Amino acid sequence: RHDGEHDTSCQSALADRQIEHSLQQERKVQRIGVFVCHCGTNIAATVDVKKVVDVISKEPGVVHAEDYQYMCSETGQQKVIDAIQNEHLTGVVICSCSPRMHEGTFRKAAEKAGLNPYQLEIANIREQCSWIHKDMEEATEKAVILARAAVAKVMLDTPLTPGESRVVKRALVIGGGIAGIQTALDIADAGYEVDIVEKTPSIGGRMSQLDKTFPTLDCSSCILTPRMGEVNAHEKINIYTYSEVESVGGFVGDFKVDIRKKARYVDMDKCTGCGLCQEKCPSKKNLSEFNRGLSNRTAIYTPFAQAVPNVPVIDTANCIHFKTGKCGICSKVCAAGAVNYDQKDEVITREYGAIVVATGFDTISLDKFDEYYYNQSKDVITSLEMERLMNAAGPTGGKVVRLSNGEHPKDIVFIQCVGSRDVTCRGKSYCSKICCMYTAKQAMLVRDHYPDVNVHVFYIDVRTPGKNFDEFYRRAVEEFDVDYIKGQVGKVSEAPNGRLLVQGSDLLDNRQIKMEADLVVLATAIEPSKDARKLATMLTASMDTNDFFTEAHAKLRPVESPTAGVFLSGVCQGPKDIPETVAQAGAAAVKVVGLLAKDKLTTNPCTAESNPLFCNGCASCEKVCPYGAISYEDRQVNDHGIRETRHVAVVNGALCHGCGACTVACPSGAMDLKGFSNRQILAEVDAICR
Repeated sequence: RHDGEHDTSCQSALADRQIEHSLQQERKVQRIGVFVCHCGTNIAATVDVKKVVDVISKEPGVVHAEDYQYMCSETGQQKVIDAIQNEHLTGVVICSCSPRMHEGTFRKAAEKAGLNPYQLEIANIREQCSWIHKDMEEATEKAVILARAAVAKVMLDTPLTPGESRVVKRALVIGGGIAGIQTALDIADAGYEVDIVEKTPSIGGRMSQLDKTFPTLDCSSCILTPRMGEVNAHEKINIYTYSEVESVGGFVGDFKVDIRKKARYVDMDKCTGCGLCQEKCPSKKNLSEFNRGLSNRTAIYTPFAQAVPNVPVIDTANCIHFKTGKCGICSKVCAAGAVNYDQKDEVITREYGAIVVATGFDTISLDKFDEYYYNQSKDVITSLEMERLMNAAGPTGGKVVRLSNGEHPKDIVFIQCVGSRDVTCRGKSYCSKICCMYTAKQAMLVRDHYPDVNVHVFYIDVRTPGKNFDEFYRRAVEEFDVDYIKGQVGKVSEAPNGRLLVQGSDLLDNRQIKMEADLVVLATAIEPSKDARKLATMLTASMDTNDFFTEAHAKLRPVESPTAGVFLSGVCQGPKDIPETVAQAGAAAVKVVGLLAKDKLTTNPCTAESNPLFCNGCASCEKVCPYGAISYEDRQVNDHGIRETRHVAVVNGALCHGCGACTVACPSGAMDLKGFSNRQILAEVDAICR
C-alpha cells in the first residue's frame, strides 16, 4: 500500500511539472489583448484605470492593453475588433462590469473579428471591485489581480462550438388567475398551443373574489368572466383545473412535465352543469374557500357561479359517501351519470418549449397578530373577506353587516399595513403595494352605499404611485369624507357594550386615540403562494428571501427567470396590482412567442465532459446533477494499450447547464467543465496568489 501511495505522489508531481511546462509553452504562443473600461465614473472613480493597463501590459502573453471610457459602446467594440485583426490576438480580456451585463455583447464583437467567442473573458472590476471599495489604491490593486486571473484563464481557453436543440411549439402556464389567463391568451393568439394548470377547481384566481377594481371601480367579474370564457373556448388552449405540476425535466425548448390531474369524481365530459347534485347534497356545513370561510358549501360543489369549467368537484373529506360508504344521493340524481366515485388521479406527461409561472399570492396568516383580535371576534375581518361581503354574489348578498349579529355597522375602522413593512419578524418586511388603494376603494364604496357609516383609516404612509391613483385617494378623503389617521393601532379588544374598542395613536396630533367600532377591517400583507418554493425547486428557478421568484435582471429582463425557458407573470414575482399584472403577462407572452418562433436553439457549449480513463463508475456525479444530464453506460476504453469495458459517466450536452456540480463531486477527477476546466480555475488561483 505504501508503494502505491509513493507511486501516486510521484505521478502527481510529474503531472504538475507537465502542466507548468505546457503553461509556459502556451504563454509563448498566446497573444492576449486586455481592454479596461472606465464605465464613466462607475469604475474610474475608484480604480486607477491607467495603472491597471500599465501593470497588466507587462503580463506574459499580453501583447496589447488599452483603456476606453465605455467599452460596451460601438466605438469600444470596434477597438476590440481592430485589435484582434491587427494584432492577431488569440484571446481577449475585457475588464469591465459583470459578464451578466455585456458578455454577449463582447463575444459577438470577438466573433465578428474572427476570434472564437469563447476565447474572451470578462474581469468584473465594477460589481466585484469599484462598487465595494472606497480606497483607490486598494481597489486598483484588486482590479489588477482580477485582470491577471482573467488573463491566466484565457491562456487556457479553447475554441468551443455551440450545439443545437429542438423547440417544442407548446407552452405551459402554471396558474389560472388573471396573469395566467392573459399570458395564455396572448400566446394562443400568436398561434401556439398553451396548457394552463390550475390547482383549484376553477380558473379565475384572486380577481374572481373581488367586488370592484381600483381606480375605475369597474366590476371585477365583468372584466374577468369574459376572459375566462375566451380561454375556455380558445382552440389553442387546454385547461387542466384541479391539477398540479408534479415534476419538471428537460431544458429550454424541450421541457418534460408530469401533471397530476386530481380526481374530481365527476366526469367532465358528461356533466351538464345543471347543479342538481349540489342542491340535493345533504352535507351542507362545509366552509366555502371561495368566500373565505364566511359561508358554507356542500360536499359536492362548484366554487362560484361563473366557474370555468362549470363542473363540480367532490370534497372527499366531507362527503358522506367517502366517509361512511352510504348516501350517494348526487349519483342518484345526476341524469347524465357524470358522478363516478371510482375515479382516480391521473398523471399525464407533456412536452413544452417554454414555461410561465403565474402562481399568484395568498394573504398571510394572522395567528401571530393577536393584538388585532382577529381570531377572537367575528367582527374583525381581513380586506379579502370584506371584498366577499361587499360582493353581490357573496355570503351576505352584498350587504356589509356585522358577522357577529348580522346588524348594520355604524362605525368601521380600516387598519393598514397589517403584516406589511413589519419590523417585528412576525410579518413581511416589504410593502404589499396594493393595500393603500384597495382600502381607499372599500372605504369609498362603504360611504357611497351607506352614508350613515363613519369610516376611519389608520395608516403608516399612503402610497399611491400609479396613474390616477393619488386622485383616487384624494376622492376618498375630500368627496367621501373618509377619516384618515396617521398612526398605528396598538390593540383591538371587546368593549363592555359588545362593540370593538380600537386603541391607536395619531402621530400628526401627537395623541392617543380610543374609539369604538362595529367592524374592523385588516389590510393584511400578501405573500407568494404556499406551493411556490416547491415549484421553484422543480424548475431550478431562483427565489428571494420572501419566496418571490427572482427575475434574471430587474431592469433588462424583468419577466425572465435566470433559468432559461422559464418566465414570470404576475404577483409570483412581486406585489403588483391588476393593470401591472396584465402588462407583465403580455410581456411574458411576447418572450414565450419569441422563443417558440424558433425552430432550433443554440445550446451552451460550456458543458461537462467525462474522461473515461479516469472514471471509476461511482455515480457521484449522477447523484448531484440537478438537470438529469448524466447517465452511465458500458463503453470500450483503451487504457495504455489495454482494451476493456468500463461502466463510465456520459454527459448529455443538451441537458447539461454547465453548473459544475459534477466536477466538484467527482472523486477521481474524471469530470471537467469546458470553458471552466480545473486547469483554468487553478491557473486563476495561482495568478491571484502571485
